Amino acid sequence: MNGLLRAAVALLTCGALLFAGALQAGADEARLASGEWPVHGGTTLEQRFSPLDQINEANVAKLGIAWSARFDTARGQEATPIMVDGVLFVSTAWSKLYAYDAASGRELWRHDPQVPGRFGYSACCDVVNRGVAVADGRVFLGTIDGRLQALDTKKGKLLWSVQTTDQSKPYTITGAPRVFDGKVVIGNSGADLGVRGYVTAYDQATGRELWRFYTVPGDPAGPADNAASDSVLKDKALPSWAGQWYQYGGGGTVWDAIVYDPEFHALYIGVGNGSPWNRHVRSDGKGDNLFLSSIVALDPDTGAYKWHYQVNPGESWDYTATQPIMLATLKIDGRDRKVLMQAPKNGFFYVIDRETGKLISAKNFVPVNWATGIDLQTGRPNEVRNVRYDEGPFTILPGPVGGHGWQPMAYSPQTGLVYVPAIHSSFTFADDKGFRYRPGAWNMGTAAVGPPDNASAINGVMPVDARPENSAELIAWDPVAQKPRWSVPYPTFPVGGILATAGELIFHGTERGEFKAIRATDGRELWSIKAGTSVSAGPISYAIGGVQYVAVAAGSGGNGALFSRDGFEQRTMRSGRILVFKLGGTGSLPPDDSAPLLAPRPSNERFTAAQVDHGRAVYMANCVFCHSGYVLPDLRRSAALSDGAAWRAIVIDGALEANGMASFRTRLTPEDANAIRAYVNGEAKLMAASTMAK
Repeated sequence: MNGLLRAAVALLTCGALLFAGALQAGADEARLASGEWPVHGGTTLEQRFSPLDQINEANVAKLGIAWSARFDTARGQEATPIMVDGVLFVSTAWSKLYAYDAASGRELWRHDPQVPGRFGYSACCDVVNRGVAVADGRVFLGTIDGRLQALDTKKGKLLWSVQTTDQSKPYTITGAPRVFDGKVVIGNSGADLGVRGYVTAYDQATGRELWRFYTVPGDPAGPADNAASDSVLKDKALPSWAGQWYQYGGGGTVWDAIVYDPEFHALYIGVGNGSPWNRHVRSDGKGDNLFLSSIVALDPDTGAYKWHYQVNPGESWDYTATQPIMLATLKIDGRDRKVLMQAPKNGFFYVIDRETGKLISAKNFVPVNWATGIDLQTGRPNEVRNVRYDEGPFTILPGPVGGHGWQPMAYSPQTGLVYVPAIHSSFTFADDKGFRYRPGAWNMGTAAVGPPDNASAINGVMPVDARPENSAELIAWDPVAQKPRWSVPYPTFPVGGILATAGELIFHGTERGEFKAIRATDGRELWSIKAGTSVSAGPISYAIGGVQYVAVAAGSGGNGALFSRDGFEQRTMRSGRILVFKLGGTGSLPPDDSAPLLAPRPSNERFTAAQVDHGRAVYMANCVFCHSGYVLPDLRRSAALSDGAAWRAIVIDGALEANGMASFRTRLTPEDANAIRAYVNGEAKLMAASTMAK
């Protein structure tokens, strides 16, 4: 074949792919307009905008419950439902899946993948699932223990199941798969516990692996991966690493953002944090560590690298770029630009040319103190002194919770605004000089220190516009002008995922259990209902028989509720639920199935000061990540606290492994476990005394 013929074939192939992509984009738009919600973000552009306008600012006050249903899990619910062919599909905690008649709420079938409880320990931020994908009569589900499953949409029959991860390592799946062109793509989680990230494409019909792209290099002395990423990792990524990162996994998991671009036939993935967090530990304090904290564009047919943009070179703060990515056409400087938009953890809103990966603009959407801005020529942040905590502790804003988490944002073509559920938090980083790697455990490489008493330029000056700690804000952001148009503050985070509609409404939930409709033009609240539990998931809207519905999953949990007792009232857990609304709806919430809180259960035993001190250290290293919030049992209230044998049976022998409490036999000795009991026992006595004083 001569050069001219090859060029012609290549041109025709490229044209055919772009034409096919345009057809898919048009089909998604048509299905959305017809009343379906066919893919995770509404369409492949993932703008989370519904063209339905039956519910609008003039009548939204008449919104009521059309139907509701209760799940059998009382953990975090983060899934965006999918509605196709009159069926509503929603995944729940522990990777379970329900199918409902979308008009009546009648349960059609349910699927339990039977995830072993021990995998709950590896789920850094609760046993959540953010949704499924549906295509060609199949519904695709990722599971906490790393499987990807395909089920028949009619009956829920399992068609195939593949193990996408090495189960000897702390991999999990919490994100939603994406489907296109006969492929289904899935990533994974686990960077905080020490794994190496990648995404994999599978054949929709058979589950056969088509390609895999690793996001960070493996051991340079080891064999090649025989993956789509081999050449780019060797040529571009490997020179940006130092030390022995591969012993720690390296990180870079793709746990949420996976977006297919039908206009450029590209797949964009958002890559997560390093493992460990601290680059001093991970990479001898050197290098950009590609492709951590990056947006990477891939060829969706082969997985081959196209381009990347690194949000935080040499990431060292758990600043992920896995937050939702959306695609749009914006008029910038008088001309239409095909852009990618993201508001990642680091607090800057990015507008990127999605054909070339070149940065167009970036401005902070929340107060930041780690950089003075982003250099538009190089795309690199202008970092402030000591932000890498090599001269001492640094109190950073935003903290590792981020200026924006996983909660979906939305874009309204009507207002031209992006609605961002923002977070205000800080964190003090310090280098852990005595770091010791522990396989399968949290390995941050940072020392546990409080904020400095007198913040200086070295220690991280709080900006003058800093907001109340651990608060939230819904920001209407102008992506062209790169500035807010209005915002609504909230006393606690998170603000739930966002839905924008053609009725000029914004729907979202709150951690305190409200589900709201506000006006898209100015943020004025027009309607609200108490959901009975926290609402963090992304809502959707669909229509059947000329009736518009709004649906949202609700349930307490997630990282904030797992980690933080301060700022969260103690509460009992209610089962998760799906809530569906329509104008004039007269339905009701699921009945309250919560149990009363148990009183503190301290033992009268006497423990030594050395036991208590050791127990506190071991508790902080192993238990605090799960038991310091209100989702998992408050150990001060545990019935086993006064029974050493029962405590050992749980902690060491794994008596409650089926419930998610894994055995710590490989990490703790029986003496360690009893020391934890000694420390918790003292805390329970303090709690009991405080309760009596009230």
